[in-house]
Amino acid sequence: MTLRAAVLGHPISHSKSPALHLAAYAKLGLDIGYSAIDVMVDRLPAFMESLRGDESWCGLSVTMPLKTAMIREVDEVRGAGAQLGVINTVVFEHDGGGVRRAGYNTDVAGIVESVRHAGVASAPHAAILGGGGTSAAAVAAVHELGAGHVDVFVRDASRASDAEAAAAAVGISLAVRPLTEAATAVAAAELVISTFPPRAADGLAEELASLPGTGAGVLLDVAYDPWPSRIAEVWSGHGGAVVPGLEMLMYQAAEQIRLFSGRDVDAAVIDVMCDSVGLPRRVF
Repeated sequence: MTLRAAVLGHPISHSKSPALHLAAYAKLGLDIGYSAIDVMVDRLPAFMESLRGDESWCGLSVTMPLKTAMIREVDEVRGAGAQLGVINTVVFEHDGGGVRRAGYNTDVAGIVESVRHAGVASAPHAAILGGGGTSAAAVAAVHELGAGHVDVFVRDASRASDAEAAAAAVGISLAVRPLTEAATAVAAAELVISTFPPRAADGLAEELASLPGTGAGVLLDVAYDPWPSRIAEVWSGHGGAVVPGLEMLMYQAAEQIRLFSGRDVDAAVIDVMCDSVGLPRRVF
């Protein structure tokens, strides 16, 4: 039987997840199909109910705006997902008693692995742009990288609840600051993680362009289409290291593939995943 997996979200047509997953399953010799399905928050319960009883499903990748809503659709949340209250992965576990849906958050691993390969061994001074679902994973990631405090820059302080909850869960102090204060602060940070959607950081990029010394640290921009983003161009132009969001996506997908298939994802699998989306390979 061909097993099934998919990425859910809205909009979803731009997703690179199908290419990454299908390349990995082909390399591993696994008969697992993977598609992209457009699902809005209000349609999520009905969609998840429609899968009940279908034993062909092995996993779901979950992107915006479903990462918080999916919590209500699983039987158990594990690992970082349980701490953060935000998940991006659902694993269908089959046993004699039926199917159990387990939720995970692989974004944390994706962030940590991608910035480590950029040379970030620790990040005591980190900043995050944006306060939504992905920022929760970013908070947990910088904590794992050794930060005791993180500044989160947002347009609207009332929309930083995911980041604040994550900070409380992992035990890191957090300050919510207005985006108008971001330019000078991030220019001096060792690690900056932008969780903004495409083009949302363009205004900040122009502010950074006028500052000397921008790019002393590492910037991870989780948005990957279009690429390079304006903020990535400015950061790189000032001599800083830039980690593309596509690299984070690849590493979090690798963790999902392990969970969906039970197989190890080694360097050879990483190679074909990189090739599938045109991602230059670092020394892994």
